[in-house]
Amino acid sequence: MALVQVRKAQFVVGASGAKAFPVWDLSEVAFAGRSNVGKSSALKALTGGKCSVRVSKTPGRTREINVFELDLVDRPSVAFVDLPGYGYASVPLKMRAQWGPLVRSYLEDRANLKAVVLLCDVRRGPEDEELGLVEWLDERSIDWIAVCTKSDKLAKSKVKPAVWQAARALGIPASRAVAFSAKTGFGVDEVWRRILRLCGPK
Repeated sequence: MALVQVRKAQFVVGASGAKAFPVWDLSEVAFAGRSNVGKSSALKALTGGKCSVRVSKTPGRTREINVFELDLVDRPSVAFVDLPGYGYASVPLKMRAQWGPLVRSYLEDRANLKAVVLLCDVRRGPEDEELGLVEWLDERSIDWIAVCTKSDKLAKSKVKPAVWQAARALGIPASRAVAFSAKTGFGVDEVWRRILRLCGPK
């Protein structure tokens, strides 16, 4: 049985400004990653397919911060927050610049935020955008979870070394990075374990 069972995942709002964010006491976990890192697939895997992420027809063009309320079995409800993807080559620089203030204000000012799940492709490892984000998060003492997606795309013998290399680039112990596959479900329980730890009482 899965560590966490999601009874229902309800889309709440696609926020284009701070005033649109819900007023509630739920713990929020934000998901950040490049537009082609498999973020939508990861959200679906973590919610047992119940999180119907709104995806633009053009990769990297989702402009809003999408908020989902998760009703969990035998656990307090939490919210998943899908941040706009970044780093996709076809996205105009002007559009990327428009996202920056929205995402930055959410991460800096949102009291409900408990952690950021940072997704990177295990085959490629963290790139400049990811390294810059973790430095920014660390400067503001925002907790984050490193998740290396698409581990099923590598031979089993190559997954652990790739995760170690990603962790080294991020400046964290290898134990802090999670190998993850939305396709096989590998790593789903471990990501949830870390989310629950950070959402619990300090």
